[in-house]
Amino acid sequence: MINSEYLDVFLDESQEHLQAINDNLLKLEQAPDDLSIVGEVFRSAHTLKGMAATMGFEDLAHLTHNMENVLDMIRNHKLNATSEVLDVVFTAVDDLESMVTDIAGGGNGKRDVSEVVAQLERIEKGESPVKTVEESTQPLQENEVSSVHPEDHLQEDYDEFERTVLEQSFEQGFNAYQVKVSLDERAMLKAARVFMVFEVLEQVGEIIKSTPSAEHLEEEKFDQDFLVTIISNVDGEEIKQRILKVSEITNVIAQKIDVSMLKKVEAETQEVVKVEKKNETVAANKQDKATPPQKKSGNELNKTIRVNIERLDVLMNLFEELVIDRGRLEQIASDLQNNELNETVERMSRISGDLQEIILNMRMMPVEQVFNRFPRMVRSLSKDLNKKVNLQILGAETELDRTIIDEIGDPLVHLLRNSIDHGIETPERRRELGKPEEGTVILKAYHSGNNVYIEIEDDGAGIDREKVLKKAISNGVVSEEEAEKMNDSQVFGLLFASGFSTAEKITDVSGRGVGLDVVRATFESLGGVVTVNSELGKGSVFSIQLPLTLSIIDVMLVEVREEKYAIPLSSIVETAIVNKKEIYSAHNQKVIDFRGKVVPLVFLKDIFSVPGEREEEEFYSLVIIHKGDKVAGLVVDSLIGQHDIVLKSLGNYLTNVFAISGATILGNGQVALIVDTNALIK
Repeated sequence: MINSEYLDVFLDESQEHLQAINDNLLKLEQAPDDLSIVGEVFRSAHTLKGMAATMGFEDLAHLTHNMENVLDMIRNHKLNATSEVLDVVFTAVDDLESMVTDIAGGGNGKRDVSEVVAQLERIEKGESPVKTVEESTQPLQENEVSSVHPEDHLQEDYDEFERTVLEQSFEQGFNAYQVKVSLDERAMLKAARVFMVFEVLEQVGEIIKSTPSAEHLEEEKFDQDFLVTIISNVDGEEIKQRILKVSEITNVIAQKIDVSMLKKVEAETQEVVKVEKKNETVAANKQDKATPPQKKSGNELNKTIRVNIERLDVLMNLFEELVIDRGRLEQIASDLQNNELNETVERMSRISGDLQEIILNMRMMPVEQVFNRFPRMVRSLSKDLNKKVNLQILGAETELDRTIIDEIGDPLVHLLRNSIDHGIETPERRRELGKPEEGTVILKAYHSGNNVYIEIEDDGAGIDREKVLKKAISNGVVSEEEAEKMNDSQVFGLLFASGFSTAEKITDVSGRGVGLDVVRATFESLGGVVTVNSELGKGSVFSIQLPLTLSIIDVMLVEVREEKYAIPLSSIVETAIVNKKEIYSAHNQKVIDFRGKVVPLVFLKDIFSVPGEREEEEFYSLVIIHKGDKVAGLVVDSLIGQHDIVLKSLGNYLTNVFAISGATILGNGQVALIVDTNALIK
């Protein structure tokens, strides 16, 4: 059933229902007597249960059924929607999300949910969801090495070849372990942690299997846990301790495998296959006998369809090739000066321009896709920190290219955690300061020109300018002389220096500065800019400027010697021509006085070591660029003009080229490199 043609629809609708459950549970916590909200949650859960049962995902259906029972008791006034009860329901939703994620990654959706099911059943009986001391006389210890799983069976299924390998290893005197590794939920580079764990395991044995697969792990298509089966002559306790030395690993359980357990799993697998085949036959018969749907009138027809995102990617790639050929045709028409050809090319350019806008709009998604998961995260975090936080989301309908949407989730999570952990004060401290006990964090998105701005604003303690400078000087980030000349924006920018932190103690939630360098690097890799404004005692605002799309961009083409470079228009303030006599030297840096502001000059011929000589001229052509409130002047030989270009990657072998973000093919077939202006401004 897992390979059913309906799987994509099941995954899409499951994610929608889970999001609806999360949103409505948050509303229910604020209005526990509003039974209409309970009804919405119950309907979503009931639909999800039915879909899961139909698709054969019994664990998912079973857990949803238990959750549904508790919701039904609330709906029928047999149970109050207290925070304690909702905590358990939220935990169940977390497990459901993990199951759906596993299914989306090619897994079978199985998960050990015995603890949360037990809690839900205790709630049904009118008991406290938390175990009493008597019920927990022999608790399962964290990081233990066990020889028997809580359900006395393996969490991974093995094919015939894998079982043969395991059985042969037993005969040769080796041990086999199934190792469950849990990552910190705040880990930002999950794939790197997985690689380090695999490296440790390969030093002590041979890896037989991983769930999810190595490919999905590498692409970070998993939640926080993954399973690895390893053959080794090393003791399980030692394997566990070695893995725990990897940073951001929170838990390790090594389960010893023996022959009897393998045989039991093999028998269970064969039985499951029989049941699934029977279910498929029954479902097919039911479908044949089903009454055909009545034809809808024109007004009732659905106006939307689901399209696989990979198809849109293919469409975009084809259109990118069309843009390159369009540029080539425009170049040929310009050279030949044929009126009929010029008219045809102009018409084709207009039509392809309209087509470009349609395709880009098809790829646009509301930032709501990312913002939706934050209310739940803020709820959990504020409880952990004993703070009261009101998250306000504005402009969630603002749209961005899905390529950018996919990348901004983790850095935004880090900035939100940072604001709540270090920005918002405790209720007691806020009372002392005359502030409301509940702190406010505003997450806002809006369009401006060809950019989208995302702002995270809090009414917390703000950033202590002097404290930041003192730390920066002691760490050698800046000198005392430089510190005296820095304005507020420059000082707050120091928070993004690698390893910089003003926190007096390290917390497991965030450190203001710890990881902010990664946040900035992520946004800048997307062509974005991060700025900070703050007022001590009043709060802080982190502002992120992002381009609407990364695929087709407007650039200014420039010439340096015999080479051509493309500078994104979103980074350009203006262009200018200056006399060499207007150039001065300051601190071994060429600068100009441009509109009353000292602007440093960057000579692209030197930065990129462009070969060739050019006759010295009296004037320089400048492209004034900006990064936040910082500006610089790029010195080029000549300005060619504005063009639409297709951004192409340099490939895996050229990932660390300084100040180059990609390349494009021009109309005459020449390759032009695209300048990463953010790298040129320090």
